[in-house]
Amino acid sequence: MSLANVQNYLAKFHLENRIQAFDESTATVAEAAAVLGVKPAQIAKSLAFSLKEQPIIIVTEGTAKVSNPKFKAIFNQRARMVKPTELEELIGHPLGGVCPFALKPNVAVYLDESLKNHEIIYPAAGTANTAVKLTVNELEKYTHPTAWIDVVKE
Repeated sequence: MSLANVQNYLAKFHLENRIQAFDESTATVAEAAAVLGVKPAQIAKSLAFSLKEQPIIIVTEGTAKVSNPKFKAIFNQRARMVKPTELEELIGHPLGGVCPFALKPNVAVYLDESLKNHEIIYPAAGTANTAVKLTVNELEKYTHPTAWIDVVKE
């Protein structure tokens, strides 16, 4: 269901043909980079967090790690990741397929500045064996982020 939702979402922008499905897992950054033949940093990692107000997705480059002090400075609360068992219910996608498309209505998307280090990036497409090839500008245009933030460790 999650892949179909992403396909329908991207079809509105005539981008559904950019989704690539694989026999191998693309659930982790390392797996996705190996299957796609790209650098791990080019994988757009979508991280799901629970804020007091709502769940959010933060998209970073694949090798980035979230800085707890930066997170707290931006959101005024501690970083608390959504539990894997709650991802589909709160975010709309399963573990390994979390992406910034076709999300539950109350999920806000934030894009991390680290993505700007790359021209082409590959976020997941709703399952643990799919990816979609996008420019960073396209990611911004089609995810309608709440904001660009700097939340990763140096």
